[in-house]
Amino acid sequence: MTKEEIKATTSMRDVVERYGFRPNRAGFINCPFHDGDRTASLKIYPDSFHCYGCGAHGDIFDFVRLAERCDFRTAFRILGGDSGKMSDAAVLRIARQRERKKAEDRQKAKKKEEYFFFAERLRVCEETIQQAEPYSEEWTRETALLPELRERVESLYQEVCDLIEKR
Repeated sequence: MTKEEIKATTSMRDVVERYGFRPNRAGFINCPFHDGDRTASLKIYPDSFHCYGCGAHGDIFDFVRLAERCDFRTAFRILGGDSGKMSDAAVLRIARQRERKKAEDRQKAKKKEEYFFFAERLRVCEETIQQAEPYSEEWTRETALLPELRERVESLYQEVCDLIEKR
């Protein structure tokens, strides 16, 4: 296939999805070309992309070049130039990247779930302390537990923020 044939048959969205990204409704993804992209700043157009954070832009070949850190010839081959299909190495790299992304997403979801569990337990603890008779068995038990719960929630909150910041 020629460059023009590849461009005619492969959309920008197809390429970013091969790399495990799912554009939101507005067509944005988190930019893979710079660190610390907390909000999706890379806009996907039908035949190009532009990052409003780092300024990266181009067509499908540029995206592959930047993602793979390779030259145009390699990007051309990855997208099916000459042979008409993606190289096995490219397919394998993309599959590995998708698996890493899924594992990261599972880790984030697990940490968020743990955070919300302990945050709710903290809320119940504080509510119980307010409603229980001072120095009762229930009040004493919850008062003793309160500092540990606060510390746990604060720690989990920081872990969740760090995980979100990574991507």
